Amino acid sequence: MSKKAIAPVATIKPHTLEKHNDVRTDNYYWLNDRENPEVIDYLNKENAYYNEMTADTKDFQKSLFEEMKSRIKEDDQSVPYLYNGYYYITRFEKGQDYPIYSRKKGSLTASEEIMFNCNEMAKGHSYFQLGGVSVSPDNQFATFAVDKVSRRIYTIQIKNLVTGEILSDIIENCSGGSVWANDNQTIFYTKQDPKTLRSDKIYKHKIGTDSANDILVFHEKDDTFNTFVYKEKSKKYIVIGSSSTLTSEFQILDANTPDESFKVFQPRVRGLEYSISHFGENFYIVTNKDKATNFKLMKTPETATLRENWVDVIPHREEVLLEDIDIFKDYLVVEERANGLTQLRIMPWSGKGEYYLPFESETYSAFTSTNVDFDTEILRYGYQSLTTPSSVIDFNMKTKEKEVKKEQQVLGGKFDKNNYIEKRIWATAKDGTKIPISMIYRKGVKQDGKNPLLQYAYGSYGYSMDATFSTSRLSLLDRGFIFAIAHIRGGEDLGRPWYENGKLLKKKNTFTDFVDCSKFLIAEKYTSTKHLYAEGGSAGGLLMGAVINMAPELYNGVIAQVPFVDVITTMLDDSIPLTTGEYDEWGNPNEKEYYDYMKSYSPYDNVVAQKYPNMLVTTGLHDSQVQYWEPAKWVAKLRTLKTDKNLLYLDTNMDAGHGGASGRFEALKEVAKEFSFLLDLEGIKK
Repeated sequence: MSKKAIAPVATIKPHTLEKHNDVRTDNYYWLNDRENPEVIDYLNKENAYYNEMTADTKDFQKSLFEEMKSRIKEDDQSVPYLYNGYYYITRFEKGQDYPIYSRKKGSLTASEEIMFNCNEMAKGHSYFQLGGVSVSPDNQFATFAVDKVSRRIYTIQIKNLVTGEILSDIIENCSGGSVWANDNQTIFYTKQDPKTLRSDKIYKHKIGTDSANDILVFHEKDDTFNTFVYKEKSKKYIVIGSSSTLTSEFQILDANTPDESFKVFQPRVRGLEYSISHFGENFYIVTNKDKATNFKLMKTPETATLRENWVDVIPHREEVLLEDIDIFKDYLVVEERANGLTQLRIMPWSGKGEYYLPFESETYSAFTSTNVDFDTEILRYGYQSLTTPSSVIDFNMKTKEKEVKKEQQVLGGKFDKNNYIEKRIWATAKDGTKIPISMIYRKGVKQDGKNPLLQYAYGSYGYSMDATFSTSRLSLLDRGFIFAIAHIRGGEDLGRPWYENGKLLKKKNTFTDFVDCSKFLIAEKYTSTKHLYAEGGSAGGLLMGAVINMAPELYNGVIAQVPFVDVITTMLDDSIPLTTGEYDEWGNPNEKEYYDYMKSYSPYDNVVAQKYPNMLVTTGLHDSQVQYWEPAKWVAKLRTLKTDKNLLYLDTNMDAGHGGASGRFEALKEVAKEFSFLLDLEGIKK
């Protein structure tokens, strides 16, 4: 292993930052300038160093890529769903990177109408994303949105599905989605602030008119809120939503009269969260009203929507989080989470014979899928686990018969779910809280402390990290790795309090939970410090940064993907996308109490002269969510302070943004880079 290349050293240019009489010196603040040739030069040098240092793994990366690609069915397609007289299908063709969107009228044997072939549309662009396809009620037109830069800024256009012609209407700087009124002439859409990318305005557009004349219907002036627009499943109402981390508000309009004014459903009250679903003469409301921390279901007449009219349908429960509902003509389907696992509850409107869908596995992921049809007994849901490929199931709520419409195929003939063990174990955090860990490994793995183990987590925004299947992960498992998901606080895995106890002034629970899970996995001899690896992305990258400052000795290697590591400086800069709305998650550093707490864990501010694990840090130059300079500054600072001879790589994708590459196979090349980094550290070369 000729790891001899010389690491680039970023120039030190001290920049003083002062707040609350506290002075911080940022030596790499200058990297915050995408247009500066010196910045681009530094990023290119880091890329060159990474490529030179990993040159001996390039063939392995290629074979890993081919191995992972070979498991994927190239000519794959979604399960068709029926909506308004047409079956809609998304499919891939062999050797092509992007999907084809099509439909068939009335029957699956009808001739296929190709609506959008993204392979054609993506030609000549290094990044391409189609979003927000929405078909008019008369099935004649479709709005669609395109992003060619990966900053999540879309341009909306309209296609005549009968003639194939693209209309001259062009609407720029949108969030992507759009909604048709029932007149087939009017669409509502969301525009973003060009600088912060906050969705802040809802406009109304008439087909065939100049978008410069579109009417502003609603302007969300509070910069901690985002706004969005959608149509109720009943098709009776267009709804504008406004939401912040802690508060929501909705406005409704009869979809038959798009030129009337929207009416506020229930004015915003800080701390009151609610979402609405229309059925019959009522709205059903999932809400935390009356201190319902885990949410409850209420209803109110469509003519009297203020909260004093709301009445309980499913009361609040301490042990069960109510996540979502899906309304059908004869059934109410409730998505709940208990003991860290999702449950689907079927409740007939008649009030007789409610039941839960039975799920066998110890750890799994289940969710209601595309259920656009209102008048049906069929519930479509998705199911998968660490060992069970993702499947789409049609369940008859009346007869209780289920039909697996599709199970993800793992090609190559080598995969058999019975060769793997999946289980859930519980680690004890330092404050006594039990933290669930979902894990998978090949049969035959011994608890002798010698196994390589990849521990993964996210732990922010109340986002639950369910146990899902991955075909690419098999490349690690089949080489002896154990894969473990730590369901740490900051997610909502065990209900809303799980989230509340891992945010704001309790954020450090997220980091200490992860470390305590690592210590537990070592103590139980699943692995050892020589073979333990950690991975997280975005806010999970913040987790990685905090953990290696706190307990670097536990890990042999760490992968931080697009990590949010410069917490205070970013949170004090309200011109950066996503900052003002983040105050409810991390706190507002303009207040000293939050400033001091954030400073005590912010990864960039807490890099010290100590030994750090081997590290691979990835980012994208055009990322709009975590700016590239955060990982770049972090790596530059680590290079000067760390006291070890371990690997430290910064790999910047000079084309892509937050999600990474846009083609389905291009993204696998990034996974191959990460896996080869881990396997190389274990001395595994093929």
